[in-house]
Amino acid sequence: MQRNGKVRLPEGKKVAVNIGCDFDAQSIWDGSFNLTSPAYMARGEFGAEVGAPRLLKLFEKYGIKTTWCIPGHTVDTFTDICKEVVEAGHEVAHHGYVHENPTKASYEEEEKVIKMGLESLAKIGVKPRGYRSPYWDFSPNTLEILEKYGFEYDSSLMGNDLHPYYPRTVEVHSDKANVFTKESSILEIPVSWYLDDFPQMEYITGGQEGQRPVEDIYNRWVSIFDYACNNEEGACYALTVHPQTIGRAHTIQMLEKLIQYMSDNGAWFATLGEIYDNYYED
Repeated sequence: MQRNGKVRLPEGKKVAVNIGCDFDAQSIWDGSFNLTSPAYMARGEFGAEVGAPRLLKLFEKYGIKTTWCIPGHTVDTFTDICKEVVEAGHEVAHHGYVHENPTKASYEEEEKVIKMGLESLAKIGVKPRGYRSPYWDFSPNTLEILEKYGFEYDSSLMGNDLHPYYPRTVEVHSDKANVFTKESSILEIPVSWYLDDFPQMEYITGGQEGQRPVEDIYNRWVSIFDYACNNEEGACYALTVHPQTIGRAHTIQMLEKLIQYMSDNGAWFATLGEIYDNYYED
């Protein structure tokens, strides 16, 4: 059985809300989509030069601390804005090097990427406590590598939606029951595609329509938050946004509206590290 728990909340708060900024910049177009034309590089540049500063200004306005999941490539390419994230007091988590897909990587290949990301983050004074897979997926070796390098939490998997849990490795069988073989020592703070801006908003020629109305997305995000408030004690709500997506004029206004709504209805805005620190089991 999955071992999950709750988040200890400040008095008067109903749900721990993390705004996770996946600061992929140009790396996502290269590492995930193999799209390196000037147009796609410009979209990544927008995230670093326009979107990220807008987010930092918004978070400062509301006194919110967030978690920025930053690939090493973003640190190396857009160093100054990454330093500003750290100087503003936001948490930084490991997010690969060039937004690679780890699922097919060998142990050695995946470990190399982890080390490259750590080296880049060290340049801006960060030793990350947590990891978020660029693909929201693992290889069979990922948990073992994360344990080896001392990560405390991960935020990539979807075995729960509103409660942290300890993920288990799975021995997969097609002709009989799957077998859960090992529980990790790393706490999973789960994500959800329903709480991610990128697949809903980003247009990719021939691959992803995107461009959905912000009202639809806002209503869904509010609905999930309301359910957590009304039905789940000690829940956490992990929202994932991307500076090049949520930083657009129409979308950042939607995010501000969401922050206002959550603030008025019991949200405790916390970093993923703070959620980890306040995890408990009954």
